[in-house]
Amino acid sequence: MEKGYLCFVLHAHLPFIRHPEHKDFMEEDWLFEAITETYLPLIEIFDRLVEEHIDFRLTLSLTPPLCAMLSDSLLRERYLRYLYKLIELSEREVKRLQWVPELCNVAQMYEKKFKTARYIFEDKYHRDVLSAFKKFQDMGKVEIITGCATHGILPLMVNQKAKEAQVKVAVRDYEMRFGRKPRGIWLSECAYGPGIDEVLKEEGIKFFFTDTHGVMYGKPRPKYGVFSPVFCPSGVAAFARDTESSHQVWSANTGYPGDFRYREFYRDLGYDADYEYIRPHLQSNGIRKNIGIKYYKITGKVPLYDKKPYCPQDALDAAAAHAGNFMFNRGKQLESLNDLMGKKPIIVSPYDAELFGHWWYEGPAFIDFLFRKIHYDQKTIRLITPIEYLRENPKNQVVTPSMSTWGDKGYNECWLNGSNDWIYRHLHKAAERMIEVSRENPQAKGIKEQALNQAARELLLAQSSDWAFIMTTGTVVSYAQKKTKEHLNRFTRLYNDIKQDKIDKDWLSDIEYKDNIFPWMDYTVYR
Repeated sequence: MEKGYLCFVLHAHLPFIRHPEHKDFMEEDWLFEAITETYLPLIEIFDRLVEEHIDFRLTLSLTPPLCAMLSDSLLRERYLRYLYKLIELSEREVKRLQWVPELCNVAQMYEKKFKTARYIFEDKYHRDVLSAFKKFQDMGKVEIITGCATHGILPLMVNQKAKEAQVKVAVRDYEMRFGRKPRGIWLSECAYGPGIDEVLKEEGIKFFFTDTHGVMYGKPRPKYGVFSPVFCPSGVAAFARDTESSHQVWSANTGYPGDFRYREFYRDLGYDADYEYIRPHLQSNGIRKNIGIKYYKITGKVPLYDKKPYCPQDALDAAAAHAGNFMFNRGKQLESLNDLMGKKPIIVSPYDAELFGHWWYEGPAFIDFLFRKIHYDQKTIRLITPIEYLRENPKNQVVTPSMSTWGDKGYNECWLNGSNDWIYRHLHKAAERMIEVSRENPQAKGIKEQALNQAARELLLAQSSDWAFIMTTGTVVSYAQKKTKEHLNRFTRLYNDIKQDKIDKDWLSDIEYKDNIFPWMDYTVYR
């Protein structure tokens, strides 16, 4: 008889980036890298586990922007072009390195990986990644949950209708893609504030996730800490992150991904190779970039130029050992908690999906090993999804969670600070205006309805938390600022055109094509 439950959660999200006006666009690579290194490897692992009759459970959030990009025909075509170029390059690398055995075997690994990705994406699932994940949900192995419509941070929205729209649009988008309403939601950045659970209840959401302190600082204090969900006064359940299991994976200093045997992320062929050799595989502007072929391991705290060659088998051995260690620690944790609580605890372990495969190359193998070990090698842990837990444990303490986020300092500061606070007065004003024109045009038709729907899209896209986060981290700040201003400017022009009843049809068609998220959009969600 198991001592408790492990709820393993992956949050898959990327901002909506689509630039049909350019031949290629570097930020679109974020999606292509995630497909190749995270989503397809996970699908491959799930397929293999099912074929071998190994039971598993995983909770996976697929946000509406990510779903939109995975479903977009232009981006699918561009992804295949990207993948075929990687296959071509990996074949060239195998030939180039045939007399360098310690690197040639790594090149062969990439060639096999890219060709497998092409088979899964093009032949097996016919370019439809979402259908693959839906298949595992229909089997009862994966619980797919939604996220806010464009990953907007609800506590930082002062207008209630703006919060409701983020949830309403997300629920409808999920329903159209997966054939039923979502049972759970990943609140953007785990950001919870008082009353948000009421919005979720209105849309039929049964559960959401918070960071540890969101539940621990709730009122009244939770009897079982984070090892049992709590019901908000609305009846929606809140599951809180376990810090111990998170620390073992996330920690920059002691987490598994920092093991010296794993692949070094920051040394890439795109910068190592001779320019003329690598030029055909760069963007059309010719700027060097990460290609995704990396030949060296972390090695230790040494300069990038002094890294040692990567050994795939050593890295797999490390992943297997770390999976065993993770399982052992969770088992001991559950045994101790079970004795203390007098009931079966649940450990909630949420992570960004892209950590597994993109940042931590061996991450998907870790998940594969972990699920196999849990299935064969122990009887203490049972993998479970939140909805299964709630069905089996319908009685839980009522607690009002504390306002909280995950991220640095845990209270919105990543997304509201001196580097990005200028955006919010514009977002608040745009939300007010969207509600205003929605109420003034309760039954718009024709071109005015199109304009109102596009205005709603532009507002939602401007609210994405990704732009504020990028401004904080200082990575591609100019792009994040440009996207924020671009969506706000488009919204403002649409608002003025609607008010004056002078809508430019050609310009509207152009931005409808560029920002084509939520093609079914109904602006009355703001009314």
